[in-house]
Amino acid sequence: MQTKQTVNEGLKRAYLITIPARELTAKIDAEIKKIAPQVRMPGFRPGKVPANLVKKMHGEALHAQVVNDAIRESVDQLVKDEALRPAMQPQVALGEDYEQGKDAEVTVSLEVLPAIEAPSTDGIKLEKLVVPVTDEQVEEALANIAGQNKSYKDAAKTKKAATSDQLIIDFVGKLDGVEFEGGKAEDAALVLGSGTFIPGFEDQLVGVKTGEEKTITVTFPEEYQAEHLAGKEATFDVTVKAVKVETETKIDEDFAKSLGLDSLDKLKEIMRGQLEQQTAGLTRTQMKRALLDQLAAGHSFEVPGTMVEAEFAQIWQQLQQEAAREEDPAAALKQIEDEKDDYRAIAERRVRLGLLLSEIGQANGVEVTGQEMSMLIQQAAQQYRPEDRQRFVEYIQSEPMAAAQLRAPLYEDKVVDFLFDKAEVTEREVTVEELQAAIEADESAEAAPAKKAPAKKKAPAKKAEAKSEEAPAPAEDKPAAKKAPAKKAPAKKAEAAEEKPAAKKAPAKKAPAKKAEPAADAKPAAKKAPAKKAAAKK
Repeated sequence: MQTKQTVNEGLKRAYLITIPARELTAKIDAEIKKIAPQVRMPGFRPGKVPANLVKKMHGEALHAQVVNDAIRESVDQLVKDEALRPAMQPQVALGEDYEQGKDAEVTVSLEVLPAIEAPSTDGIKLEKLVVPVTDEQVEEALANIAGQNKSYKDAAKTKKAATSDQLIIDFVGKLDGVEFEGGKAEDAALVLGSGTFIPGFEDQLVGVKTGEEKTITVTFPEEYQAEHLAGKEATFDVTVKAVKVETETKIDEDFAKSLGLDSLDKLKEIMRGQLEQQTAGLTRTQMKRALLDQLAAGHSFEVPGTMVEAEFAQIWQQLQQEAAREEDPAAALKQIEDEKDDYRAIAERRVRLGLLLSEIGQANGVEVTGQEMSMLIQQAAQQYRPEDRQRFVEYIQSEPMAAAQLRAPLYEDKVVDFLFDKAEVTEREVTVEELQAAIEADESAEAAPAKKAPAKKKAPAKKAEAKSEEAPAPAEDKPAAKKAPAKKAPAKKAEAAEEKPAAKKAPAKKAPAKKAEPAADAKPAAKKAPAKKAAAKK
């Protein structure tokens, strides 16, 4: 193998690799010798087929295999010999005039990662904006829980059921006088006015009394999940077994114990913790943005264009999806188009920050443990049907790039936590509104990375997710790995765009199917059944 460098401009590199014909011929002959004992051909004993006939039969396929293997080995050797750190997968091309018996000339083009001196972790100062939880907020949260755990008592038998009253009923559903499967329930609890059952069902039970029997007629919605019921008119024979009225729920020791807790103080403690956790995520976001702003302000270096384009493509796809969901998609698309340069600048900032975080992590021994990686894989596998989960696990284990993509968000968080521990942090109490305002201010600041023109105008609030400060999640040992090969990648469930590290998703050609949707229940209830016996409406 002979190697000649043809381009060395900034981060761009290109090479011409020449693989001598004699090496390829020798490899083909070795493969023929290897497979000859297994070749079967009429007129010859097993393993005695002449090499020239084996070559005639399988030579073309063996030649293609040998050339592909030789190219892959040559590129790997090139990366090793030249100590290259590819930013993305190298582009490799075999010369168009190549034919069997000639030297193979292969062009290799790539961008390399910039040489970055690991930034110092000393002298980082951060302000932590904390939202205190007041006793009034805890009491309000307890009142909400009490409202969600309403209790009822039997009303007088002469009481006519009204909206907000609870009925205990038996019912049998029929189509054209014939009972249909899934349309029957006993002792079903139904709060009138809750919208739990299909439209018209609850309305016709207003005014009933305990012990009353009534037949009602309803029409299933056209979009009802059970196709054999969608749009059909049905009757329900209803027996009212009890009419109950709501009773006041006292927030006391008994209430706490009804929720499985030891005391009211324990319930308050849990509620306070939950309220603190709700703002903890916002606090971390604000601190992380402040940290990344400091890193971005102190470092300016060339970043690989291929990585920037890959990051921008992800941002742009998310923005287009969000714009398509707006009331006026055309106007929303025009607005993001006007700000396209701003988003490209954000992509460059994200890539630069990702490389910085990667260098910091590697220089300071930050790593994702094998146990943590196993948990990540198992969690991700839950997105698939049970029969496809093992296939996903095997894919991640066999594709280093896919594993790097899965690992990246956790690795980034661990590097950020490491820097938080090293930083001098001061706390300041603020309101939720002040904390959110600080985050929004950082969002607009991201659009003006170092040595870039300021953003033309602030992005619309609904697009804040795409203008996140998040750096592209750096891979623990291969920060440039962005896209996995497409041959075996399982297709993930579609996810709503959200603020998170920009780890790329692997395209899929042989994706296992998504989880099967639950079979449509033919029962008449919709949003969520109060009990297994209560039917659900779509």
